[in-house]
Amino acid sequence: MKKVGFKKIIRNIHLWLGLASGSIVFIIAITGCLYAFQEEIQNITEKYRFVEKQNKAFLLPSELEKIARAELPQQSLHAIKYNGQSQSAEAIFFSHDDQNKQNDYYNIIYLNPYTGEILEVANMYSGFFRWVLDGHFYLWLPHEIGQTVIASATLIFLLMLITGLILWYPKNKKAAKQRFWFRWKDGIKWKRKNYDLHNITGFYVMAIALIFAITGLVWGFPWFAYSYYTLIGGEKSLVYGDPISKKEISMTAVEKPLDKVWFLMQKDYPNAQSIEVHPPETDTSSIAANANLNKGTYWKTDYRYFDQYTLQEKEVNHIYGKLANATASDKLIRMNYDIHTGAIVGLPGKVFAFLISLLIASLPITGFLIWHGKRNKRHLN
Repeated sequence: MKKVGFKKIIRNIHLWLGLASGSIVFIIAITGCLYAFQEEIQNITEKYRFVEKQNKAFLLPSELEKIARAELPQQSLHAIKYNGQSQSAEAIFFSHDDQNKQNDYYNIIYLNPYTGEILEVANMYSGFFRWVLDGHFYLWLPHEIGQTVIASATLIFLLMLITGLILWYPKNKKAAKQRFWFRWKDGIKWKRKNYDLHNITGFYVMAIALIFAITGLVWGFPWFAYSYYTLIGGEKSLVYGDPISKKEISMTAVEKPLDKVWFLMQKDYPNAQSIEVHPPETDTSSIAANANLNKGTYWKTDYRYFDQYTLQEKEVNHIYGKLANATASDKLIRMNYDIHTGAIVGLPGKVFAFLISLLIASLPITGFLIWHGKRNKRHLN
């Protein structure tokens, strides 16, 4: 019986995993490219995101809340967000119903923070970039199905990176010369060029692709997120939750607690890029508030929680607390989105992530052409 070599086994694994997931990996990579600069593009095309800076104070959260609730009286107000002196404030309405998807909504009312004028009511579940994001996260399938499909394809892609590295590894120094750069001479056939495009490109994007895959899987599978977080030393919960407020007699309750939390956050974070306050959803919910200290990223956001009746601050045992209380493991998991998009190093990081995503999108195409060429050659023989 003919002995099957190790590399041949790896090559077959790489091939069949690629054929099974290639088209999905291509879609994930292309939609990632399209979404890379959505914030910059929307800031240019959606003028209602900005206001003229005025030499007066913002309206209080309770005042913006009253205006926003009158505009969408049937919906639940999630938060009031202030984005600085030259940007619109946002009244965020959000609901997610696992039992009845028709009850889901995500709307943002953009308001002038100085006057309360409604500038736009935006449905965040519609538009081009929402379509792109649904493809990237769910493959335009129902979310429960699509998330599993995308996450499974990402996990397969992670395995393909490992098998691809094994196949790329050269046998000797002479073979290594063809592994690091394109050495095309006159007369080189396109099949050889395509093979080099797949082989060499795959090697150079592998490290970043590995980061994309791991950070993507953190959202895709809860078991992966917990395993990853535990592996890097994390000990807190990854599930966001408000601490409970103890309901007090109304005569002893603090008046206008949302405004008082807003004043406190302004005092504690005078240089914050944005401050968000959350009206309590029930009579036992806390007032959640957060301040983002760095424009363009999210991981440095400070999350705080206050009893809605007494304004006593509550501590939490999940990763969405104060940055000062976050361990290195907590910070790394909080960086997940910023790392995945490249925003962790600013606009150059986004450009780099965009280019790497394009190269990743090319791998299923060049890989398919390699398989198709060999398949046709066998048929001709």
